[in-house]
Amino acid sequence: MFGFTKGCLKMQRWDELAQFFSNNGALVTFGLNALTGREKVKDDDLYIGDWNYQNAQDFINYNIFKGHKIDSYELGRIEAEQYAKDMVVLKEIVKKSYPNPMTRPKVLGPGGFFDEKWFSTFLQQSGPNVVDGLTHHIYNLGAGVDKDLINKVQDPNFLTLVAQTYKDVSRVVDRFGLWSEAWVGESGGAFNSGGKNVSNTFADGYWYLDQLGMTASLNHKPGVTLLLINMSNSTTFNVDLVNDHNLFPEPRMTNTRPWLQEREEYHITPKDGNIRSNQVLLNGKLLTLTQTSNIPEMKPVFVTTFSPIKIAPHSFVFVTIRNLQAPA
Repeated sequence: MFGFTKGCLKMQRWDELAQFFSNNGALVTFGLNALTGREKVKDDDLYIGDWNYQNAQDFINYNIFKGHKIDSYELGRIEAEQYAKDMVVLKEIVKKSYPNPMTRPKVLGPGGFFDEKWFSTFLQQSGPNVVDGLTHHIYNLGAGVDKDLINKVQDPNFLTLVAQTYKDVSRVVDRFGLWSEAWVGESGGAFNSGGKNVSNTFADGYWYLDQLGMTASLNHKPGVTLLLINMSNSTTFNVDLVNDHNLFPEPRMTNTRPWLQEREEYHITPKDGNIRSNQVLLNGKLLTLTQTSNIPEMKPVFVTTFSPIKIAPHSFVFVTIRNLQAPA
């Protein structure tokens, strides 16, 4: 359909990737080919037949032998009834291969655009405790070639339109899969490899962080608790924290300012104030790779906990309050 050629992930290459993921502390979800063993229906895009899981089984065994840590396995999507049947097989493979539940990878699926009837049927047919994460795809910005893309990522009303999809997925999980969780398995904002001078710039953070906060508030895993974004190009906001005893644990001790209660703040701004810049500043200092091409150390500024959080125009602010004791 897309003109891709057949390929093969060689074990040497996979070992290199797995080592890279491990060195950088990444959680790995590996997508398995659900079409192996099936036959294509003539004059149709539909594939029929049972999934041949042998290659997947061998790959899982190889990862265990090599010590490669996999957070979750995801199986590609076909018709709901057949897919549910195959997912049960995958779950049994993972359970037998990883007998310790504490180190067992999650099983995710279906990894496609949300269709309420399909997703509901899938959860009902696969049954309890098979699917750990119900994954769906989000590309709510539309095509990457859209010349209005830069305006879409800055429009809160447009960005909020996708909230209904998150609500619908969460409702399906509540009705048919309480043992599972709603996940966004894949998202790039704009499809067709993103939008030039938008998806690879500071401005894309407006879309990404907004979606991150939205999914967390609508029962998707994982997520964030509080997110503050200033899309204005001229207005600075000062945000006060409510004076609650849960926010202020034992004082944080420092050599230079003892007995002061402090929080950590990370202020992200675009270079020269240009939101289409692909360079960003952390607390006023340009972020660049180290001499060994590694991600630099992210150093916060320490601010007295009782003072307001200042959110400058066109900026993102990440705030950390250590030892926070919040009620469940």
